[in-house]
Amino acid sequence: MWKDIVLRQGKFKIRLGYLVFAIVLDAFANALMIDSNMGSAVWTASAVNISSLLHSSYGTTLFVYAVIVTIANQFLLGKFDEHIFISNLLFSLPFSYLVGFFSDILNPLQLNNLSIASRLLVDVIGLIGVSIGTSIYQRCNLIQHPNDELAYLLRFKYLHGSAGWGQLISYTPPVIIMIICYFLTGNILSVGIGTVLAMFFQGVIIGISDKIVVPSLKHHYSF
Repeated sequence: MWKDIVLRQGKFKIRLGYLVFAIVLDAFANALMIDSNMGSAVWTASAVNISSLLHSSYGTTLFVYAVIVTIANQFLLGKFDEHIFISNLLFSLPFSYLVGFFSDILNPLQLNNLSIASRLLVDVIGLIGVSIGTSIYQRCNLIQHPNDELAYLLRFKYLHGSAGWGQLISYTPPVIIMIICYFLTGNILSVGIGTVLAMFFQGVIIGISDKIVVPSLKHHYSF
């Protein structure tokens, strides 16, 4: 019995370590995409536009955005799941402000002044980093961002495990919000090639990462 307890504790510590790594990786990769100015991930780009519209800090906007999506996930589940609700909020708070923190750190590098080819490369690296980070923390089965929880629920509850379709359909709300922001301001921010790539390929990269990046981590889901 004690051996089983020690083994479970060891596995938990490993998963916790991967979780912390994935959160930092995901936040840094999102900041890369923002600072490259070649198009952020879809949810991130949407938050940038809301932040500009409301003149609010980026970190606070991301967090409030996450709270709204957390509530929406409960309706998608069809029941109140305390674990998912709390874990979504626990993930959102540090992640939201980490993205802003890394973006500020990267500012002196002036990535947006690089050549278009270099900026695109940075943006793609950021997209791959976001996808790998998402894949890892989803399989840690501890906590995850509500935006990714939404795609995760769609993927396994409604779309027969398709990471690509789950991610693509989950982008409907942020795309609608960006359209609204455009009509209200006449501007669209942080949208570019990277956003299009994220819309169609992030889910695919997540699915590939599930198989080749830390393959010992497995999905655990029950809906």
